[in-house]
This record gives sequence, structure tokens and C-alpha cells, in this order.
Amino acid sequence: MKILLVEDEQLLADALEHILMKHGYLVDCAYDGTEGYLFAETGIYDIIILDRMLPGMDGVTIMQRLRAKNIQTPIIMLTARGSVDDRVSGLDAGANDYLIKPFATKELLARIRAQTRVNAKNDPSQLACGDLFLDTKSCEATLKNISVKLTLKETQLLEYLMRNKGQVLAKETILNRVWGFDSESDTANLDVYIFFLRKKINFGQCGLKLETVRGVGFKLKEVAHV
Repeated sequence: MKILLVEDEQLLADALEHILMKHGYLVDCAYDGTEGYLFAETGIYDIIILDRMLPGMDGVTIMQRLRAKNIQTPIIMLTARGSVDDRVSGLDAGANDYLIKPFATKELLARIRAQTRVNAKNDPSQLACGDLFLDTKSCEATLKNISVKLTLKETQLLEYLMRNKGQVLAKETILNRVWGFDSESDTANLDVYIFFLRKKINFGQCGLKLETVRGVGFKLKEVAHV
């Protein structure tokens, strides 16, 4: 799971990043509202942990702009302002949950898990696209009862393509979502993994085409069987 943490208190942000990564989450950090919004509007995150009072752009404004763009990423708002009116305004602006500072990290982790359970109802590990089936837990793709074992990174890449079927995905967007902002991987590395997927999976027999969009990126789309 990929989390965006937007918090201007760098010591707190660094401590939370360490805790979240220790629990298996991938984390990107932003230390002001403007940067946080630029990260968040990519839509590549599973959860956003967002401080309310931020330099550049406050948390409420960030949420309002994201929701106006129909980016529905779950948001847990952090704030030192705990009045009922503050909580109501945060929730009305688009927050899914609200946590008042200071808080116990185990409570934050519990709230992240709660949001994960809510999303899991609409985000199962079993994916289908055309006649291709993907089990993200076992890292197996299946076509006509033939199973193909994938590496974790191949699985994550195919999952992202399947979840965004029909959309042209820029290479940089794919890299950020699958490898992370801090990764040293580049577009050449992505091209290699696309090659691996094409070699392992006959997309035409699945009623799919993994299309290269020149100068932009890739697109997984449904086509007639070949």
C-alpha cells in the first residue's frame, strides 16, 4: 500500500514515515501544502495522511481541490484543532477520518487499517480484465486455466495497468506509482518490465492489447480475440 504523508513538522513526519515503512507501507513525504497537493493530484496513492495547518496551501483547500477533480483517495486529517466545528468542517471538505494531535501511532495505524478494510470491498486481490485473471496475493496471472508466475514488481505493474484499463498512462506516472518517487529506476527499467509481461502473457489471447503510446507511455485495452 502506498501512502502520502503531508506534514510540515519534519521531525514528526520523519518519525511517522519510519513507523509506517516499518509496518510495510510505501511512503512519500511532502512538507508543505503546495508540494503535497502536487503529489496528491497524481492519484497514485491508496491513502493520504494530511495535516490541516500547512504552509503554501492548507489541508482543507487541498481536500476541496482533490474532490473537485474527483480524486477520491481516502484522507486521514491530522490537526491540533479539535473542536466540533473544526472536525465537521474537515469532514465536510472531504476527509474520511480525523485524528487530533497528539495521537498514539497505534491509533493512526488502526485508522489506516480501517480505511483499507473499507476500500477492500471494492478493491479485491482478484482482478479480471478480458480473459486475463490476476491474483495479486499469489502473484499469478491466469489465462484459460494456464497459470503464469510473476515477480512482485511484474504483478504490481500488471495490477496498475489492469486497474486503469483503457487509460493512457504516462511512463513517469507508472514509475511513481509502482516504483515510488524516491526510486532510482527510470523509463528504461519500466520498458524492460513491459517486455517481461509481453513475453510471459499472450495479451491477444486474453482479448487485450498492451499498447505503446509513442512519446507518452502505455495503455491496456480490450480488443477482439486473435
